[in-house]
Amino acid sequence: MNLSEKIKKAEEIIKGKDIAIAFSGGADSTLMVYLAHKIANKALAITFNNEIMPSNFLNDAEKIAKSIGIEHKIISQNFLDIESFKENNSDRCYLCRGIMYSQMKKIANEKGFETIVDGTNISDLLEDRPGIMINYENNILSPLVNSGIEKEEVIEFLNENNIKFSKATTCLATRIKTGEKITGKKINRIRYGEDLIKSLTKDKIVRLRDISDTAQIEIENIDPLLNKNILKLIESELKAVNFKKVTLDIGTISYEKKEIVIYKPCKDEANKIMFENKLPYKINIKETCKKLENIGTVKCSLKMGVAMIDIDGRNVTLFENGKIVARKLQDKEDTENILIKVLPLIRRIV
Repeated sequence: MNLSEKIKKAEEIIKGKDIAIAFSGGADSTLMVYLAHKIANKALAITFNNEIMPSNFLNDAEKIAKSIGIEHKIISQNFLDIESFKENNSDRCYLCRGIMYSQMKKIANEKGFETIVDGTNISDLLEDRPGIMINYENNILSPLVNSGIEKEEVIEFLNENNIKFSKATTCLATRIKTGEKITGKKINRIRYGEDLIKSLTKDKIVRLRDISDTAQIEIENIDPLLNKNILKLIESELKAVNFKKVTLDIGTISYEKKEIVIYKPCKDEANKIMFENKLPYKINIKETCKKLENIGTVKCSLKMGVAMIDIDGRNVTLFENGKIVARKLQDKEDTENILIKVLPLIRRIV
C-alpha cells in the first residue's frame, strides 16, 4: 500500500466514532489528532502533564491542538510523587503509560468518548517499548499500526500538508540510566541543560543524558557546538548544577529507519528468498499464539519457544528470542503486508 491508501485505512478505523486521542504534540499523535478532527464523529485531544517533560511541552501541545481546531484537555499528575516510578526499574515506561492511560480513560468516559486511540505507529513495534503492552491491556486503538504507517511516513504526511508538530516530546526520565533513581534535582538539571544548549545552538532536538553525574550531550546538529567558547560556557553552566563531568556524543541524533523486513538469501534452495527481522525484546509465545489464531493457522511449541503461522500459504515463524522469519512470500512488499498483520498481535515479555 502507498501512503494515501494507508491514511485512508487509518481514517476508516476512526470514521464516525467518538474519539479521545492521547496527545503529546509529537508527530504521531499530531497526525492522529488531525485525522480524528477531520473524520471522527467527535474528537478530544488529551495531554498528560507528568511534570517531567521538556520545557514548552504543554504550550506546544496547546498551540498545535488550537491550530487544528480540536477540543483539548490537560490532565496533571506529578510522577515525582510516585515512589515506584522514581525507582526507575526496567518496567518504568510500562508503569508510566499505565498511570497515564488509566487517567485518560476516566476523563474520556466521563465526557462520553467511548474510543481511545494513540499515535503508536508500526515502526514502534520494532523498538523496545514495553509501554505498548498497556494499549493491549486497555483496548487502546492504534490506527497507525493497523494501517501499517511507518515513522517516516508520518513525518512525510505532516510536512506535505504543512501540519506543525513538536520535536521535543520525550520524557526527561528517559535521560536517566535505568536503575539510577529519578529525582527532582536530576530532572531539573537535565531540563536546564537542554534549554541552555537549545538556546545556544537553535537546535530543537537535544538530549542531555544524566549518567552517574556525567552530562552526555546528544544533538541533531553538532556543528554549532564546535566552538571553544561555547563548550566552555556549557561546561561551566552544567557543573554549576552539580554535574561532575560533561561529555559530547560526536554522533548526531537522527531518525534511523526501522525496516519491517530484512532480505536474506536462502542458501539451501536455488532461486528462493526469505525475509527476517529481530525484535529487541523477547516474545511471549503462549499469549502471541492466542492472538495469531485470529488471522491464520497456528502451530506453537512452548517448550521450543516457537510459533508458526500460515496465512494464505505464506509462512511466518516467531521465536521467543524475538527473531521473525517469513517464507513462501512473493517479494518484500508481500512480506510487509503480512507482517503488518502479525506485528500488532505479538505479545512481549515485560
